[in-house]
Amino acid sequence: MLIKDQPLKEAGYSPYAGKNYPVQVLWGDTHLHTKLSLDARAFGVTLGPAEAYKLARGEEIKSSHGERIKLSRPLDWLVVADHSDALGAMDEVVKGNKELLKDPTVKDWYDRLQAGGESALMATMEIIETFAGITGETTPAVLTDPKFVMSVWQRYLKTAEQYNEPGRFSAIIGYEWTSTDGGNNLHRNVIYRNGSEQAKQMLPFTAAESFNPEDLWQWMANYEEKSGGQVLALAHNGNVSNGIMFPEINPETGKPLTKDYAKTRSRWEPIYETTQIKGDGESHPKLSPNDEFAGYDTLWDIGNLGPVLKQDDMLQYEYAREALKNGLKLESQLGTNPFKFGMVGSTDSHTGMATAEEDNFFGKHSGKEPHPGRWDQIVGNFGEVKYYGWEQVSSGYAAVWATENTREAIWDAMKRKEVYATTGSRITLRFFGGWDFTDSDAELRDPGLIGYSKGVPMGGDLSSAAKNQSPSFLMVAMKDPLSGNLDRMQVVKGWLDKDGKTHEKVYDVAWGDADTRKPGKDNKLPPVGNTVNVEQASWTNTIGDAELITVWKDPDFDRQQKAFYYARVIEIPTPRWTAYDAKRFGDKMDDKVPMITQERAYSSPIWYTP
Repeated sequence: MLIKDQPLKEAGYSPYAGKNYPVQVLWGDTHLHTKLSLDARAFGVTLGPAEAYKLARGEEIKSSHGERIKLSRPLDWLVVADHSDALGAMDEVVKGNKELLKDPTVKDWYDRLQAGGESALMATMEIIETFAGITGETTPAVLTDPKFVMSVWQRYLKTAEQYNEPGRFSAIIGYEWTSTDGGNNLHRNVIYRNGSEQAKQMLPFTAAESFNPEDLWQWMANYEEKSGGQVLALAHNGNVSNGIMFPEINPETGKPLTKDYAKTRSRWEPIYETTQIKGDGESHPKLSPNDEFAGYDTLWDIGNLGPVLKQDDMLQYEYAREALKNGLKLESQLGTNPFKFGMVGSTDSHTGMATAEEDNFFGKHSGKEPHPGRWDQIVGNFGEVKYYGWEQVSSGYAAVWATENTREAIWDAMKRKEVYATTGSRITLRFFGGWDFTDSDAELRDPGLIGYSKGVPMGGDLSSAAKNQSPSFLMVAMKDPLSGNLDRMQVVKGWLDKDGKTHEKVYDVAWGDADTRKPGKDNKLPPVGNTVNVEQASWTNTIGDAELITVWKDPDFDRQQKAFYYARVIEIPTPRWTAYDAKRFGDKMDDKVPMITQERAYSSPIWYTP
């Protein structure tokens, strides 16, 4: 989206008159589960969509275990994205629905869930593995009856309309398609632009119908044709996909990706979930060994959601940066970049509560709501692959630059990729690319005004550089008022050379304490320092800066090479949620448990094409 300013003499006195660019960042979560999700209900959540919307809007509610909870600040929008498979069925099973309990498998699950403890945990894992196709057992037909599912879907839609208040809070309709063939996570969230009149015309697509993403994309095309509405899909962070989230070989056919695959995926999947509770998916130390900040809480990198352990050669097909690089390579071969995505964060919480703040973290599912010892308890048990409480990440949120707080405007921002991810902190981030930004542009107090008039925002495209011309980037970051100061602002660049090989480089472009903190002879910026008192779960904002703003020009630009650029903003060290738990509950945690974190934000990329 490129918006050119009118000359001031035509615009009149007000420099904002006639402008239609986004001036506000709206915070939300694209990925929240309630009791309508089979696994969430089996784990014990009792909160439904209504409670989820109430909490997100800023109201105080009670958690499934009776704990009073309120967000530090309301969210602006929320997608309740419950699993489409057996939507709402497990809630009826737990209630003892007599018709459902006639099925012996369902009755066995019910009895074990009622028993509680280890029996309930193992029943829950069996339920998840059955729906994921891991056990080889058929999903009980009573749980997927279309008439029953439609009744649940219509109730969900009615609740979304009840809590949708354009201009104040957007209850965005969506669901999760849960492809987990053999435990490999290829989940997507389907997000609707429109309201219930369109959404009610077709049932959500399920993994029981197909594990193949290409079939989901066909469902989306059919939906749009039938309803007149619009949808997009958001792929989950790929760190438990075991190397098939961003493939070069189609896992369905065993053959290289085709032009049609690239075009179709690019059409339906404009954004990617870069960070969430199961771990951060931006980069990995084994893929980016020269990046000192690679691998933020990549603690779920040991396997998939089944018994299969991770191999190192899988990693390149799971993380965002490597996918963006491979996308450049595939574009040269196929004519379309299948991995040209914007980046968002979200929670994937199964508690009905969108909590991503370190001091207000309610865990992956209701069994991991705050209580003594949760750090050392198993979150998920998949045979050899086990994930423990301390390995949960208090992440993340999705930020969108939208013209107004409505379903349509927020969806449009996602579609054009003018969005960014954070690990839970509400850092404000602007990122523009162009050919004419100058240092003086960084002195203006309205970066949007100059950014849209001279360039493109995050998610945009640059092309056709003139000889001896390099792209310049206007970048602004402001701290979350309730979190740490800013350590540094970086540009991550990836490019494709003339031999078809991909490369990356991370540039420090602005940093806190710049008067006293200088890069060394190796051009490496010294650490910002650390004021965290782990025992007290506190820190001081005596280091770093509250705001960073700069114009940066690529010193290594080659106008013949495809490239992408995105901004990464990193906070000073602050206490991790484990430190807050240790203080509150007196827990003594193992030395392996991280107690300090550095929250961060990732912009969507800007791409350059010769």
